[in-house]
Amino acid sequence: MAVSATVAVAGAGLTGLSAAWELSRAGATVVVLDAGRRPGGVVVTERPGAKEGFVIEGGPDGFLAAEPDIQELAREIGIGGRLVDQFASGSSLWTGQRLEPLAEGQAAALLGIQVPPGVGAQHAAPVQCGFRSFATGMADFVEAIVARVGPAIRPAQGVTGLAPATRGWRLSLSGGSTLEAEAVILALPAWIAARLVTAAGVPAARHLDEVIYYPTTTVSLAYREDQLATPLAGTGFVSAPELAEGGAALRACSYSWLKYPGRAPPGHALLRAFVGPVDGDPAVAAHAELVRILGISGSPLWSRAFTWSRGLPRYKPGHAGHVAAVRGRLARLPPLAIAGAGFDGAGVSACVKSGREAARLVLGRVGA
Repeated sequence: MAVSATVAVAGAGLTGLSAAWELSRAGATVVVLDAGRRPGGVVVTERPGAKEGFVIEGGPDGFLAAEPDIQELAREIGIGGRLVDQFASGSSLWTGQRLEPLAEGQAAALLGIQVPPGVGAQHAAPVQCGFRSFATGMADFVEAIVARVGPAIRPAQGVTGLAPATRGWRLSLSGGSTLEAEAVILALPAWIAARLVTAAGVPAARHLDEVIYYPTTTVSLAYREDQLATPLAGTGFVSAPELAEGGAALRACSYSWLKYPGRAPPGHALLRAFVGPVDGDPAVAAHAELVRILGISGSPLWSRAFTWSRGLPRYKPGHAGHVAAVRGRLARLPPLAIAGAGFDGAGVSACVKSGREAARLVLGRVGA
């Protein structure tokens, strides 16, 4: 049965877009509000003509193959055939002197990749199952959803306030306008959602602001393969934790052109470096360390840096309890849901799952 309600989704990242898809196919009138001008959130894929043949990822470049949610949605929107498996397997540890092989899944653990509880229950170890992506980058997924819900997206219209209305909620938007909706999904970073939900009458939501978002910088660098001292193998390497504590710039490096198909033209290599805080140009710092570790000769053909001042969220002890308490209180208000990486897991598949579950929750209430 179609739902005739108007539902506002705040945030046009993967969580908000997934929620919008779920709502629109149920017949709801959806309005997606986002303070930015580009949907997709941290998913940024560049395929510029000046760097023809390269696929450059500024945010996540894939997802755990054991996580089903993003793959199920990809098939629903008709791009299941664009899913690709990682080519290479295995990774290394840079000790400061040499590269040593790591056991499967150990690199992810060293990088702090969090697997949400319950993911891959049918698998003994989800991380060991490897990663998947899309044929020409993660933006394939974003672009496919936008093609289906695009008219609902209102860029450059962020939500600045939230208050109960006669039927549902009244949202205050940047620029001074307002919008009324029977239901609202806040697919926003935890610190923004915490402020809005607290002001809407849920004091416990203040605890949601305890989620810590660490800054991240990635640098993509292109080389000719003959600039590498020896052929590389595997998906990349991570630096030993003590090196980071000693001030080394390079935290990890992904061999992007070996990890997934079609990331670089023949005869070229594409590296993706994860860089800690540095003085000056992060691309210069990354190249200098890659020269030392991989024996690269000459300069990169080009480099592209992406910095996220608030990148991956990390949860403090008691986080799940705080989220559950807030959601319990929200159940007594007009339909309002919180979703996203700040609450239910930082991986892209977890964001898709969180968004769709929030949509089903509000659909159940407005359709009751």
